[in-house]
Amino acid sequence: MKRLRAFGRAVEGAVSVPGSKSIANRALAIAALAGGQSTVRGLPDGDDTTAMLRALAGLGIACETAADGSTTVAGRGGAFSPVTERVHAALAGTTSRFVTALAALADRPVVVDGDAPLRARPMRALHGALGSLGATLTYEEGEGRLPVQVAGPLRQGGSVVLRGDVSSQFVSALMMIGPCLGGGLRIELSSPLVSVPYVELTARVMADFGVPGVEVTADSIIVPEGRYVAREYDVEPDASSASYPLAIAAVCGGTVTIPGLTMLSPQGDMAFASLLARMGCDVLHGVDGIGIRRSLDDPLLGVDADMADVSDLVPTLAVVGAVASTPTTIRGVGFIRAKESDRLGDLAAELGKLGAAVTVTDDGLHIEPVGGGAAGLHGAMLDTHHDHRLAMAFAVLGTVVDGIEVADPDVVSKSWPGFWSAYDSLVA
Repeated sequence: MKRLRAFGRAVEGAVSVPGSKSIANRALAIAALAGGQSTVRGLPDGDDTTAMLRALAGLGIACETAADGSTTVAGRGGAFSPVTERVHAALAGTTSRFVTALAALADRPVVVDGDAPLRARPMRALHGALGSLGATLTYEEGEGRLPVQVAGPLRQGGSVVLRGDVSSQFVSALMMIGPCLGGGLRIELSSPLVSVPYVELTARVMADFGVPGVEVTADSIIVPEGRYVAREYDVEPDASSASYPLAIAAVCGGTVTIPGLTMLSPQGDMAFASLLARMGCDVLHGVDGIGIRRSLDDPLLGVDADMADVSDLVPTLAVVGAVASTPTTIRGVGFIRAKESDRLGDLAAELGKLGAAVTVTDDGLHIEPVGGGAAGLHGAMLDTHHDHRLAMAFAVLGTVVDGIEVADPDVVSKSWPGFWSAYDSLVA
């Protein structure tokens, strides 16, 4: 349990955040698909990245981390020879989806598994697409869920039909193996694509490793046949993680900067800075980093935002909205009920314990201001529901609402093991 104490004054500081988990896992997967040895620098030290490295090792990919933190990945050109019958993704949803697609290229069957919360998350759309390409999927418990045995190897591409409104990770997983399939791959989208920036980020990393030309439209994604090229690759700071210290500047007032992260980043979650600008903050742009500043003389306003493309930011925006002076409405994110937690229902329930007025809608949340902003809320024990993003969002509120206690604070190790140290340093 982590007990938080309200900060009580404007905050000033710079916070270094880990490397982007989204970029890191894409770079590692693609480096494994490339021919030859790649060096990836700036990997985050969270559980998701560790799970990816462990899973790649299980697929027969040698990964070695040097004293300077850089990791070499000995790619096999898309030809995997697993050294174990099972690979385990723990709680890492991204890892489980990406590795399931990689396993379909392996020369013998391999079981992809995870911890109980991950076993409960839906995988049917990805499994169905791999099956339509010729992979054989065998379930140990329930169809469309982990653990699943994946048997290939896939060699030919073609066309698959996939819903776009379930998880962009399914789309990205298929995109990354597409160049390794004869004739490439065409993904027909049977519903509108959510989290488009993550799909575009996948295409960006694919191009960085030598396969440009992925076409992303509203109806389809076309991946050309090609060969990934091994290279040296730097992972930039994580925009999703940056949202929490930036949000602290918004709710407390003051200035927080994130070194090494600029608006030139391809990460979709950079949109959080623009959302905070709409709420009354100033965005500080620099060649060395980005920052958020709010004068205590300027009111913190609510916002109406469609967050279908930046759904990981929903908990962060919701806690800022909980202390804003006008209502906040979050739209377009009904699909996040199947993330690490029910990020709508669980989030609303926990904020309700503090006295916040949060309503779950069909596709998001509506938050009405309470009298006095943060002063209208009170402390409570908040459950993280095994969700790192809920824990870090609750920490933001803990800077202005006294007496918040976060159960299972170590869940932040999924993406940012050093979060609480960085948090304590900022508010000390």
